[in-house]
Amino acid sequence: MQLDKEHKKPSSIVFHCYHQQNWEGEHFVPEHTLSYQIAGSLTFNDGSNEYVSSNGSFRFLRRNQLMKFLKQPPEHGEYQSVSIYLDQQTLKDYCLEYGIEGKHTPNSIKLLNLQKNNLFLGYIDSLFRYHKMGGLESQELMNLKLKEAITLVLITNPELKDVLFDFTDPHKIDLEAFMNKNYHFNVKLDRFAYLTGRSLATFKRDFETIFNSSPGRWLQQKRLEQAYYLITRKGKTASDIYLDLGFEDLSHFSFVFKKMFGESPSKISSV
Repeated sequence: MQLDKEHKKPSSIVFHCYHQQNWEGEHFVPEHTLSYQIAGSLTFNDGSNEYVSSNGSFRFLRRNQLMKFLKQPPEHGEYQSVSIYLDQQTLKDYCLEYGIEGKHTPNSIKLLNLQKNNLFLGYIDSLFRYHKMGGLESQELMNLKLKEAITLVLITNPELKDVLFDFTDPHKIDLEAFMNKNYHFNVKLDRFAYLTGRSLATFKRDFETIFNSSPGRWLQQKRLEQAYYLITRKGKTASDIYLDLGFEDLSHFSFVFKKMFGESPSKISSV
């Protein structure tokens, strides 16, 4: 089935479609997301585990986490998927309407590949039809389809109830362990602060107490030390690793690498 190019209008239900080129990057996941892989594959990496979704896969992605991704179109084809974003207000309204009490329960679920069934397939087929007719531009219909998605998740995966309806912000966690695991994500300091359950000012204060360094200096040094290890011990090149280590620009990475180690990445790798 042919889809329009990626739906640019802000929406809770988004169709993605593009040609040929692989697309990789990273992002903060602000809302619970239910999605269906139509064509191609999508690989997520949270720094510890890798999650792969291929054609016909349904997945649930929990909010408030950092993920790297790689989107790969099929050979000679297009990458196609649809994402349903379950925002907090919609979930709160659902709780009120159906008398559900959400509660905070520590949960390790980050990404869950859902079992394919006729309920989900019927739902996705209805989205295709409404999308083709422009029906999803109606906010009333959009709200109904979001409620339907929540209901289907609860019916098919009741263990996700306490994940969906946990409206608490991240609690204060071990800052040292979190940063040592997630330093390679290229996000702003206020995002790191939020995910560790701190205000930005408290995050900076706690960070300097623990690491005896400012967050900016520590992040750059940590990323460059890992780069040095990967280049000298694992045979990687600068172009292989700069994005994975949180650098946006290859030339900037090479500049700060040389400033720290005295040689460019290419000269270090040839030693």
